[in-house]
Amino acid sequence: MCLIVFAWRPGHARPLVVAANRDEFYARPSLPLAPWPEAPHVHAGRDLEAGG
Repeated sequence: MCLIVFAWRPGHARPLVVAANRDEFYARPSLPLAPWPEAPHVHAGRDLEAGG
């Protein structure tokens, strides 16, 4: 099951907030939620098997 949630708040410091989850295999290597070094405004987990 996949979930996607977004909040649209024009005029706020962060006008668009998006959260998504895709259930995969629990044994698949991944990193926890953190800012991405190449895009510090992105806070997300990272799939280590596929790189994204």
